[in-house]
Amino acid sequence: MTIAAQILVFAGVFVVLASAIGLLRAEDLLTRLHLLTPATTLGAPLIGVGLVLVNGVQLGSGAILATVVLLAVTSPILQSATARLEARHRGETDEDLPS
Repeated sequence: MTIAAQILVFAGVFVVLASAIGLLRAEDLLTRLHLLTPATTLGAPLIGVGLVLVNGVQLGSGAILATVVLLAVTSPILQSATARLEARHRGETDEDLPS
């Protein structure tokens, strides 16, 4: 494993662990969603790029990159939709605003 790959993987693992520790301390859903965002948009891509550097140019590396891109693109959208639904459930959104 190259030094760059090790740094990327360890940085990604650190971000994911820090998010997990924060999730254990969070009280409500919106705080948990806020603390989950770095793990999915920063931690997973760091780990994925580190693994691609280790594997080199292979079919498996393409699958890793596809998974990382899919996670990084869809995760914020899903988290936003979940937060909007929770806010609507709590009655904290204005009904006149577009969904």
